[in-house]
Amino acid sequence: MRKLVARRATVKAVALASTVFLAPLLCTTTAAAAPATPIQLNADALPQELVQAIARDLKMTPTEYLDRAARAQQLRDYARDFRSERPDSFAGAWIGTDGKPVVAVTSLDAAKIAASDGYQTRLAPVSADGLEGSLMQLNQWITSLPKEISTAINSVAIDFLNSQLVLSVANTPAGHLLNLPTLIANIKVILSPGSGGAIERRPMGGDTYISAPISLHDAALKGVDVCSFGFNSVDAAGNALNISAGHCDPNIDKGNQDATVYFPNVKDIPNSPELGSFVQAKLGGQSALDYSVIKLNDRAVRAGMDQPTVRGANGTTIAITGTADPITGAPVCKSGQSSTFTCGFVVADRVETQLYTAEGVSKTVRGFASSACTLGGDSGGAIVSGTLALGITSGSNAAEAPDCNEANIALAQYGGTASLGIPIRPILADIDASSGGGVGSGIAVRTRPNAG
Repeated sequence: MRKLVARRATVKAVALASTVFLAPLLCTTTAAAAPATPIQLNADALPQELVQAIARDLKMTPTEYLDRAARAQQLRDYARDFRSERPDSFAGAWIGTDGKPVVAVTSLDAAKIAASDGYQTRLAPVSADGLEGSLMQLNQWITSLPKEISTAINSVAIDFLNSQLVLSVANTPAGHLLNLPTLIANIKVILSPGSGGAIERRPMGGDTYISAPISLHDAALKGVDVCSFGFNSVDAAGNALNISAGHCDPNIDKGNQDATVYFPNVKDIPNSPELGSFVQAKLGGQSALDYSVIKLNDRAVRAGMDQPTVRGANGTTIAITGTADPITGAPVCKSGQSSTFTCGFVVADRVETQLYTAEGVSKTVRGFASSACTLGGDSGGAIVSGTLALGITSGSNAAEAPDCNEANIALAQYGGTASLGIPIRPILADIDASSGGGVGSGIAVRTRPNAG
């Protein structure tokens, strides 16, 4: 996994220009209890724009994409139960490059059980619990380092396929001088760079929004932030909400996190129409998540923004049918205002990133990594596996690239594009737990049209 950069673009006056605000890393995420896997849409229900992205990026047919996404969720459920019953024997699970599910185990007895259940198996020297324990030790060591040294560490990830930790270190003098702790085994060090359907003309998930810490008409305003809407949601009180990235809230970590969200009028930014406001945002902290909750106003609801749809930057739409968990090898596609629909695979389902704010404050964020290309301004956009909500975009190693073609060429020598996603199920659980019974209590991603 390469160094990631969170994609929140900035507008100076009226010109749109990408600006880097955050710089991530990689590790573990604890998912909320998973409900039964929802039914996906049929292949002929996918929008043409997404079908093209699937063929271009995944070299798959729509049916193959949906089938592999479904198999990934079935494997996730099996692996969760297998690990719960045999914690010392479970060593990871993933979808192989041939599309077949694999369960890694530490004993022949466990291998026989998984094989009898129809899964390919692989023997591994270290259990998943053991790798996660080593990861915790390594992260504790990293946090004890001086900042000028720790910033040379781009990422730390669990590689279940090879039963090891992967430490990505900047190709700089500081990175070369790192003296790794000898108490942690199975560490690999890699060097990375130093740093189909009808088009609906209304705002929705995947589209652009702008925000600012003060009024757009305030003479003191120097610029606005550009991000992407994520998943439309609804809470127990019926509030129409949208889940986006936490670092997109310009007032995050301030006493009052409220900030207005606008649909950009590129010809007259100060008079952009309001669509709602941030009511909650988190970046790091105890939850180690990067998400925000936008309460949509009546204008947005009347425009149909509360519907269960996502699209790629004003293009064709996909209907969301449920939620999913990330698992290595699962196919994913993401939307965003800069790169529209792009696709890839989950390359690490347990990732921890160190984000640095514009003020230089370090924030630890947990999520998953994928190979889907994301660009500046895509932050907060929806990530799907099949037609299930998987997460929202947080960081990328291609944030400064003008387009995905150039990003693919420039990053090919480092393994290609890499993006950080924040899993949707832990986000929903955290929003509900921190709502205090107010806005966000009982929140769920919308999967049925709002008839009202």
